[in-house]
Amino acid sequence: MDKSVNPDPWERIAQHLGVDLYLDLQPDPAGSTRGRGARRRHSLASALREAISDGRLGPGTLLPPYRSLAADVGLARGTVAAVYQELIAEGWLVARQGSGTRVADTPRPGVSAPTRSVRQTSTIDHDFGLGQPNPSLFPRADWIAATRRVLSDAPDRTFGPGDPQGSERLRNSLAGYLARARGVRTDPAHIVLTTSVLRALELLSRTVFGDVLAVESHGLPFHRAAVERGGTATMPVPVDGDGAAVDRLSDEASAVLLTPSHQYPTGVPLSPSRRARVIEWAGDHDALVVEDDYDGELRYDREPVGALQALNPDVVIYTGSVSKSISPAVRIAWLVLPPRLVEVVRATKGRREPDASIIDQLVLAELIDSGAYDRHIRRSRQYYRRRRDVLTDALAHAGVTIPGIAAGLHAVIPLPSHDEDTVFDAALRRRFALAKMSQYRHPDTSIDDSSPSGLVVGFGTPPASSYQADVRALVSLVTEYL
Repeated sequence: MDKSVNPDPWERIAQHLGVDLYLDLQPDPAGSTRGRGARRRHSLASALREAISDGRLGPGTLLPPYRSLAADVGLARGTVAAVYQELIAEGWLVARQGSGTRVADTPRPGVSAPTRSVRQTSTIDHDFGLGQPNPSLFPRADWIAATRRVLSDAPDRTFGPGDPQGSERLRNSLAGYLARARGVRTDPAHIVLTTSVLRALELLSRTVFGDVLAVESHGLPFHRAAVERGGTATMPVPVDGDGAAVDRLSDEASAVLLTPSHQYPTGVPLSPSRRARVIEWAGDHDALVVEDDYDGELRYDREPVGALQALNPDVVIYTGSVSKSISPAVRIAWLVLPPRLVEVVRATKGRREPDASIIDQLVLAELIDSGAYDRHIRRSRQYYRRRRDVLTDALAHAGVTIPGIAAGLHAVIPLPSHDEDTVFDAALRRRFALAKMSQYRHPDTSIDDSSPSGLVVGFGTPPASSYQADVRALVSLVTEYL
């Protein structure tokens, strides 16, 4: 039967019940001379005034129809209707034909205005913050269309508890996509979906990492913190113009975490000889290599650097996410695991994962399968290439050369180590959002003249309306101290 023609009687009733509203109806104090009906009416009116005064019912809030509220609080309909009329007369509420009864949005004499949420005034004039793509590029139309398709086609079981490894459809789609776009060698059975790379590292630290994990001397501090929370100590490996110096890996380490396609934050790729060397080290020491391919798709001037995982899928754990390619608001990441590690990671992950959305996973799979994800990546690549060129051209005109910027969403502006703090402090005074290299340095890293230093700026973040002005301000800041 078509419910749109003959709706369920309970649905007809529910349409008139209105919103839920919690009210604490206090009894009159002892000795009150009011009758029972008057007491109940006074209690309801006082509770509504209090809820409006303390901000629980903000301006414009729709109240339930009086019939619905009467049923909820156990009062006569006439009593609730009279209270509504009383508060309308006092200016607490307003009633308009067709829009119901709402909390008034005008101040009332002698009553403090409800507390409202106010957006903080920005203290940033030039936002070169790191770690996110430009939010204006989010593929809204594609996302909406894909959501409509997957919700229309999904069987009912989709909305029940799912597989601990994540959506089978997305794992199938990812296996194909990662193979053709990044050269990853895997299949859906060896992929485990998580909400973020951070979550993936926490999971690995509780399962497959030993006592010591080697990490690049400069990298994301919160990644190191995630590993250390799992009980694994981290040990720095120096970074130079060829990436991590893997020939200096310690025998103590049972695994190493690398960003081989585009070292974070220096931007250099791991050289071919070092790629071969780290795979050899893992095989000789029965160790693991964890590859964080955080922005491997965003390349501009060179042939793509393929995934390290392809050299030996039995010793490399590959991880990535959509936080750079789509948005950090979409909580989807993945682990591509050697076959022997799948069951232990799956068991530790458990049946459920906080904030994981099967709907988002299905939408991403639809974007990949339909080709919309590839189109979005190409559009984003062109957009960021133009931004990168504006930044590098402006700095080059001022005599500043930027290394390691053939990919990604950030650039390092080299500075002598003794000037880094000075320029960074000046940037903060001028209300820039950016970072300095020393913020990414492992605390156990030895410092010498060869240590990378400078400002780290995210060129994807500034809004389009101010990007040219932001770049000019950045160039002015840097050249003032060089």
